[in-house]
Amino acid sequence: MTQQFYVSPEQLMKDRADFARKGIARGRSVAVVRYADGILFVAENPSRALHKISEIYDRIGFAAVGRYNEFENLRIAGVRLADLRGYSYDRRDVTGRGLANAYAQTLGTIFSSGGEKPYEVELFVAELGDTPDGDQIYRLTYDGSVADVRGWGVMGGTTESVEQWFTDHYTPDLDLGGALTLARAALGHDDTAPRDVPAESLEVAVLDRSRGQLRKFKRLPDATVTELLEG
Repeated sequence: MTQQFYVSPEQLMKDRADFARKGIARGRSVAVVRYADGILFVAENPSRALHKISEIYDRIGFAAVGRYNEFENLRIAGVRLADLRGYSYDRRDVTGRGLANAYAQTLGTIFSSGGEKPYEVELFVAELGDTPDGDQIYRLTYDGSVADVRGWGVMGGTTESVEQWFTDHYTPDLDLGGALTLARAALGHDDTAPRDVPAESLEVAVLDRSRGQLRKFKRLPDATVTELLEG
């Protein structure tokens, strides 16, 4: 009879965490920035078909890094949960906190399960408030941990230098152009030498409080992104 090797729970969790982190680090970073009129999402993503940033519900946005098929499954599950809750109860019952909790439970269960590999993903879930004080941004990691983001956040890729750039240069109440310029410059600091990220390689979306519609999510086309960066 073959004898199984014993692996301590601490070592098993460490190995699973290292596996997930390495997968996530292979991609480019995604940034989220609060600005005067809403919440800005910026990702370096040359593809126009495979989105890292999406809408979940009227005032809720979603951004992800890591393995595409895994975070796309999570996005679809979030849309279905939001639609079901809004239809069964009230649209106001669909909240970013509720979705973040659901994602945290799913990611935590998968991470601690020995039957499947951990998801190689990190997520942002953001909800736009009626006023800036009501904005909520949550960052979820591969193990189901949830962090409340204040001002700005970044995930994926090599984040240390990007985070340092945000720390040194972020100021509250930026306008949209200022927030986008800051995010683009920060994302260009993910290598050993700073680089200019081409405007056409950016995927940009906003939750815009000034938008006169129930749905506040809006993607910014390349022409608008270029105009904002040059303005």
